[in-house]
Amino acid sequence: MDELDRNIIALLRADARLSLAMLARRLKVARSTIQARLERLEDNGTIAGYTLKLGQGADPNRLRATVLLTIEPRTQAALLTRLKSISEVERVYTTSGRVDLLLQIACPNTQVLDQVLDQIGAMTGVHSSESLIHLSTKIDRAV
Repeated sequence: MDELDRNIIALLRADARLSLAMLARRLKVARSTIQARLERLEDNGTIAGYTLKLGQGADPNRLRATVLLTIEPRTQAALLTRLKSISEVERVYTTSGRVDLLLQIACPNTQVLDQVLDQIGAMTGVHSSESLIHLSTKIDRAV
């Protein structure tokens, strides 16, 4: 990846709706160069897709939480299968350190969150859990 590729990605991070022509104008290269670069970045997996990022105002009643799980050894695969079946579980990360899994959960209210947490806590292989309810977002640079 060279400087032009990094500049294309930086512009698209700021506004993924930029047209090929606008990217070419801003970077002072031919439109065909931008098109070829984007095709290569997509083909090699550098750009995995283009998406819509909703702000907090899009669903203000959505309650978000992070759940830290410590699990029994060799139960991760079975737990991941069960976690996939819970629609409120949006993301699961493996971690290093004192916990094994970090879950991001979104629920419409505290009652549903409580039910989801009970369901996760009752799963075979879950040793302990800690829940952190998100109050507000102060910085969000995620793409």
